[in-house]
Amino acid sequence: MPVTSPLFSLRTRIAAVSSGAILLCSGLAAAPAAAAPTPAPSGSAGTVSIAQIQGTGDETPLKGRTVTTEPSVVTAVYPGDPGTLGGFVIQTPGTGGHVDTSRASNAVFVYTGATQSTVSVGDRVQVTGVAGEFKGLTQLAGNVEVTPVRDKLPAVKPVTNSWASTAANRENLESMLYLPKEKFRVSETYGVGRYGELGLSAGKELPAQPTQVARPNSPEARAQAQRNDAISVTLDDGTNRGFAASPTQEPRQVPYLTPENPVAVGDTARITAPVIVDYRFDKWRLQPTAPVVPGKEPARFSGSADPKPGVGGQVRIASFNVLNYFTTVGEDKGCRGGNYSTDGTYNVAQGCDVRGAFDRADFERQQAKTVSAINRVDASVVGLMEVENSAKLGEPKDEALASLVKALNKAAGYEKWAYVPVADSELQPVADQDFITNAIIYQPREVTQVGQAQALGSEAVAGGAFENARTPIAATFTATKGGGKHGTAPTTVVVNHFKSKGSAPRTGPNRDTGDGQGAWNASRVAQASAVVDWIPELTAAAGSQDVAVLDDFNSYAQEDPLQEFYRAGYARAAEDDYTYVFGGQVGSLDHMLISPSLTKRMTGAAAWNINSGQSPLLQYAQYRTTALDYYVPNEIASSDHDPFIAGFRAGKK
Repeated sequence: MPVTSPLFSLRTRIAAVSSGAILLCSGLAAAPAAAAPTPAPSGSAGTVSIAQIQGTGDETPLKGRTVTTEPSVVTAVYPGDPGTLGGFVIQTPGTGGHVDTSRASNAVFVYTGATQSTVSVGDRVQVTGVAGEFKGLTQLAGNVEVTPVRDKLPAVKPVTNSWASTAANRENLESMLYLPKEKFRVSETYGVGRYGELGLSAGKELPAQPTQVARPNSPEARAQAQRNDAISVTLDDGTNRGFAASPTQEPRQVPYLTPENPVAVGDTARITAPVIVDYRFDKWRLQPTAPVVPGKEPARFSGSADPKPGVGGQVRIASFNVLNYFTTVGEDKGCRGGNYSTDGTYNVAQGCDVRGAFDRADFERQQAKTVSAINRVDASVVGLMEVENSAKLGEPKDEALASLVKALNKAAGYEKWAYVPVADSELQPVADQDFITNAIIYQPREVTQVGQAQALGSEAVAGGAFENARTPIAATFTATKGGGKHGTAPTTVVVNHFKSKGSAPRTGPNRDTGDGQGAWNASRVAQASAVVDWIPELTAAAGSQDVAVLDDFNSYAQEDPLQEFYRAGYARAAEDDYTYVFGGQVGSLDHMLISPSLTKRMTGAAAWNINSGQSPLLQYAQYRTTALDYYVPNEIASSDHDPFIAGFRAGKK
């Protein structure tokens, strides 16, 4: 805003003095370019530099004192509209470039709340306000007064330091203008549809869950956590607004994400316009210098869809968590609906035993994505997690599983798939079963089921290891072709779904101890041990030691439950792949663990990252919850976990 604006020249200045009286001054003259410090009444620090306000500690050394800044330049403005940041940023003239981060920041946020800011980017001003902190962010607030400066001031330059290099002294960049030259990678998309924010990481490597790469509480795990902190930052949108539609709120268009460019974890990101180094909601953030206008974001992204991995082999085995595939919809059971859509309906069921879609239309959208994904995975055997247990809902047993197979075959154009039934005698009573179950489907043209399926129902009753998780099931298969003179080798596939990490009890062995493994770790260890003890029974029945254990283990690779399998001789089919993204860090909750004999037959293994890195806006469950429609009836975002695929030779040798 020009300094000749009548909003400046007519504004009445109000300043608090020690007696509690109010000093009124009107017709303000412009401040000089470099005002000398003025005598300070009690409770006031007078005229100070922004660096003096910031200091080099976690809090301003002038906390609670009224200060007047030396002449400064406005670098960002966030109007006082509801849901915006409500303020502006000022920076010391001539600062920026490659800076010494051991020295205090030369910028500060000025909070004006609902009051509309009367400044514009580039204005030269002095600001009077009370120095303080708001949840870690140094700011000026209170009865903020803005005085124009007529004299020319040196320009502010964006800081260019690389992000990771600032970790030790990041506080000393707070609120400064920033334009790094480095490339980032997208590390999280979960918040873009909720809050307009994307997780970024500096450099080539994505942040990894510490217990994915090292044992809990180990020096290596702590080092990984420190590295994650050093390279991670959140790209925000300059507001505190949400984007979801509701019966009383119009949806807004989400920044950074369009149906034509669905930004995903792993994509390359480059900051293309100066941003502000900001700290809010316990995260370091890069804020645009004004609320983002979709299509004019300060970043560009590049990436491509992850091609399906080629794993070879005559027999391919895959695992897939299908995100609560329930053919019974919530609407039919009187459930509440969730995820309000712009067409006035709901997308998911809440508050009842039905865990999937709320109505038939959303179920059809879910099924289209699930069918596309499984048919494209195209494995010989697929272990499924999170399928409706129809018997528990009082419906014919395997109704949902049979419906899925029917839909798969219809899309394939022939009887491509069959499912493995599990006898009631193998399972615990229906009253003790969960509403979600595990399942196995296979392609009869590629493999033949040997014998009957088995289940660990004896451990899924009160007092059993799987009392609070889904019952493990297993089936054995041989290849219909190949094998050579030695014949085909029977391979037993064991499908599990261990207890989740959430809803921590406050006491006892399953509380969250803070070591990174989450809640219910003791239960997951017991479940792993029970499966390890069960496998000899399975291999004896199969006449083969070749075993693939599939699971949503709800455990990262170096956590205690996986150690049970490692000690028994099982190995992860692939070491470096990830199937899940949480908190801006990648890791695998879904693993394929294979026996030593089966390892000799493996031809390749990999996760197919079609789900975990995608924004939930692309899932059926978020259909039209924001202003744009992101839904496509393909395999992308068919779940929140990625499928894992491994290939094996058919023969015994």
